[in-house]
Amino acid sequence: MNTSIPSEQSAILAQSLQTAMRKLRRRLRQQSTLSELSASQLAVLHHLENEGAETVSALARSEGIRPQSMAAIVNSLMAAGFITGNPDPNDGRQTLLSLTDAWYAWVMPRRALRKDWLTRSISASLSEDEQETLSQAISLINRLTDDASNGK
Repeated sequence: MNTSIPSEQSAILAQSLQTAMRKLRRRLRQQSTLSELSASQLAVLHHLENEGAETVSALARSEGIRPQSMAAIVNSLMAAGFITGNPDPNDGRQTLLSLTDAWYAWVMPRRALRKDWLTRSISASLSEDEQETLSQAISLINRLTDDASNGK
């Protein structure tokens, strides 16, 4: 692994990757109605899906916002029926927030639409060699994100 000062090529690659990821996210959003939710709401839902039940204050810390702001997001998601709160078994003063079956019933068909569009796009637009190149690029992107999450 090269730990030297980032080169000009690294900066260009970083900018290109950010642009490509932004375009891909936009296209995926167009394929489903996930855009019915705000970015903040989606971040909370995805956090709970990936990390499990959390308190409002833990969610606020993880998202870098004030607990009062997180409470407003949580209240809107509770009103939509996507999250529920239960007493923390270790601290009855705290409420652990978790996803409901309604969230999964709502999101799974939308994810399927996005995956279907992406699968069809890859098949229609990329040759087998290009698909192999994409597979290698995905491995590299995963390595970048894994290294970043490990503090490297």
